[in-house]
Amino acid sequence: MQCHYCDGSADVTVDKDGVKVGVCEDHFQDRLDELSDSETLQRLREQLEIERS
Repeated sequence: MQCHYCDGSADVTVDKDGVKVGVCEDHFQDRLDELSDSETLQRLREQLEIERS
């Protein structure tokens, strides 16, 4: 499978309800970095009461 963002090979794939998307390692890391900086993730952490030790 090809990366959704570039012509590289997908290292990570997700299949949900028949829709399959793949990303290479670099783009996967980019998306994780964006998510870690987002307010959405902070709200989710607060809802789940996740604590890091």
